Amino acid sequence: MASSHEIMTLGKWRRLWHRMSRTKQISSDVMETPLNRCLSTMDITLLGIGNMIGAGIYVLTGTVAKNAAGPAIILSFLLAGFVSLLAALCYAEFGARIPKAGSAYVYTYVTIGEFLAFVIGWNIVLEHMIGAASVARAWSGYCDSLFEGAVSRNMIKLLGHMPAGQLADYPDFLAFTVILVYCGILSLGVKGSTLLNSIFTIINLCILFFVIAVGYYFADLLNWESVESGGNAPGGFCPYGFSGIITGAATCFYAFVGFDSIATAGEEARSPARSLPIATIISMAVVTAVYVLVSSSLTLMVPYNTLNPAAAMPDAFSANGAWWAKYVVSIGALCGLTTSLMGSLFTLPRCVYAMAADGLLFSWLAKVNDKSQVPVINLAFCGLLSALLALLFDIEKLVEFMSIGTLMAYTIVSASVIILRYQPASRCNIKSDTNTHASQTSTTFALKNDKGTVNGDGGELRSCFSWMALIFGKREPGQLVTMAVFIFIVVSASMCALLQWGSRFMQPSPSWWVICILINFIGIIQACVLIIVGHRQNQIVLTFRVPLVPLVPLISIFFNVALMVHLNPMTWIRFLVWMTIGLIIYFAYGQNHVTAEEPAISFSTLLTEPTPAKRTMFGSIKSSFLKEDKQPIIDLEGGGPN
Repeated sequence: MASSHEIMTLGKWRRLWHRMSRTKQISSDVMETPLNRCLSTMDITLLGIGNMIGAGIYVLTGTVAKNAAGPAIILSFLLAGFVSLLAALCYAEFGARIPKAGSAYVYTYVTIGEFLAFVIGWNIVLEHMIGAASVARAWSGYCDSLFEGAVSRNMIKLLGHMPAGQLADYPDFLAFTVILVYCGILSLGVKGSTLLNSIFTIINLCILFFVIAVGYYFADLLNWESVESGGNAPGGFCPYGFSGIITGAATCFYAFVGFDSIATAGEEARSPARSLPIATIISMAVVTAVYVLVSSSLTLMVPYNTLNPAAAMPDAFSANGAWWAKYVVSIGALCGLTTSLMGSLFTLPRCVYAMAADGLLFSWLAKVNDKSQVPVINLAFCGLLSALLALLFDIEKLVEFMSIGTLMAYTIVSASVIILRYQPASRCNIKSDTNTHASQTSTTFALKNDKGTVNGDGGELRSCFSWMALIFGKREPGQLVTMAVFIFIVVSASMCALLQWGSRFMQPSPSWWVICILINFIGIIQACVLIIVGHRQNQIVLTFRVPLVPLVPLISIFFNVALMVHLNPMTWIRFLVWMTIGLIIYFAYGQNHVTAEEPAISFSTLLTEPTPAKRTMFGSIKSSFLKEDKQPIIDLEGGGPN
């Protein structure tokens, strides 16, 4: 028999497992919030466009074209835009389901569980903190270029150089100050700050269309066929081959990461279920078109190997005699960088607020100012941290550290869409919002089948796939799909890693064991897809649903994992350091302070009766491990245990 010490130890592990895998549920007061629901569809669309068209187009385009893809940067942007669009569709469906701040963090908490939700939330914090710092650095760099390097010269003269290595060449107090100033503007209220963002975004778009038109006026197709005489770079439209396009796409992906600011604005949208999907699709289409047109005009104006990565567009115009265009481009750059910076500083404190309101981060970060209806203390704290990063690090080191958390968040959101679609509707407990005013609460979801009549749940095997029950045994509805999604992610990552790092075993011809492993990986992936397709989806009626599920989310997962594998190993090391800090906070503080353990409610008074405990991603593994008849649940509004 087990000793009393072993029984106590097992009990501790059971409690730890329960806390890590508990999930949120949505209640009927989902529209209630201490934040100000005042944003229209146009406001949110311009917020997304402004956040994406910033440092990416003015800084990234020249770097990728010269060092990674050449004129084929067009294909890199199309590929990065396609991958981002797949993830954006998944975000749009969740925005229609859950109109709350927190973006992927909230989506994961509802679908999978607390621990992975914290991991995703912690990565989103990293994404936008570094995003704000990198954009502030770019903002300072364009000002420095506009004044012929006077800013950097005076900084170095007054403060000297910083030690070489991981830090920037000099402390950038202009970037530090810019972040603090914009934090002050955002603290005045969401409506005023989004109005300012809309104005700058419209100015930026007008200037970009002007740049595109003038660029095509100076276009020469010979620049896509050859390079500058005397240059060592290869010529042609695709000088670095297919691998250059993929490498460029992994970097260009940075240009699209701002679209999750749309999802984060869900708690301040008047009609989130309608506005968020529309804003997501329109902003992604506009931004992709602008990036493709700008990059094509830029590489048609001058040979790609002559581009100046620090100021590609101004120098390209100067090379064609249009020296005056430097000032027009600089104005557009400052407007674009301003909206991108404001987008990051808008999203960052709202994600921290969502985590703090749930108790996973310190409670003082969830305090909302009564007058401005903005988490001012939170905004000041996050802004100060971003300003310190901008002060000490240069843009290259900041950008390369940013993508990993974003790709991981996109992967989990795409997986969550599949998991929720194949869960029984009675367990999803998701409400579809059909109202347009904050004073109205969400209506309960409706169910219907293809004939329009009310249907049952979902997540059960289709009749033609009933043979799977003989192979896998009797499972609870949706459990087998969840396991298949998890295996799909692991095998996809393993296959991409083999293709990326095992290339020496494929030259001049692949080794037999590599071929065998790849065949097994492909077979397992196909089996996972077959298992998912073999189940019925629930038919919860939403204002927006991702088309072609599970195909679209699975493709999104695969591309996201493939791009993560292409990241620099140092990026993974820095990521592990950041995650170590986060896990210390989670296990030492957050796990013991979640609002599920308290009678108080974080957002508003609970309006609905308690509902049965919700299953998690871990399915029967959890139930057999815990052996509990009833488990506490977390209501989205922060309700206590049932």
